[in-house]
Amino acid sequence: MTAQLLDHTLGNLASRIPGATRVFHTFHLDYCCGGQKTLRQAAQESGIDVLLVEDQLLALSPDEPHEHDWREASNAQLIEHLLERYHAVHRQQLPELIRLAARVEQVHGAREHCPSGLTDLLLNMQQELESHMQKEEQILFPMIEQGGHPLVGGPIAAMRFEHNQHGDALEDIVTLTNDMQPPSGACNTWRALYRGLDELRIDLMQHIHLENNLLFQRALNENHLNN
Repeated sequence: MTAQLLDHTLGNLASRIPGATRVFHTFHLDYCCGGQKTLRQAAQESGIDVLLVEDQLLALSPDEPHEHDWREASNAQLIEHLLERYHAVHRQQLPELIRLAARVEQVHGAREHCPSGLTDLLLNMQQELESHMQKEEQILFPMIEQGGHPLVGGPIAAMRFEHNQHGDALEDIVTLTNDMQPPSGACNTWRALYRGLDELRIDLMQHIHLENNLLFQRALNENHLNN
């Protein structure tokens, strides 16, 4: 069991073990854009004791509340979930985060730990993410819902590339905000901003995971079977 667990990909473990994504967040293991790496490989590259990660995964209770097992959902059901739970939510999250970031930079710009440049980073992320989601909604998702579309591979490759860019943007935010840890004496606005950024990070990683490791992979498999 141990060897099998260590040699499974992060994406596979995130899909089949309830609560695994929380463990991966704890150890800062990228199960979305880096979902094709095995647990062993990802831990080694990050300098993490893989046995500590494994112990926490094995300790997860199968009876605890967790997200729906989207491996059992149809493509249409998974797409509907992605649109409602992530596309719509990101469109609500980012304008408020931009507003909070602008306020923090305006009021606390002279402080040592002020995340200077965060507002511009979030504005760019909002623009890139909106363009990305529109391409999925208007082009890729309808192709996937058709089933076995012969040209689906091109858009999927493009969306996965953009997912990597979103992952890079998250890393930039983590660096700029000291891993979303507000400094001592930070005001309520500053703390609310970092809580919201951490929520965005968790949501966006789960969003990318469901697309990269479930929906897109399934669509590619269907395309292979039909061609």
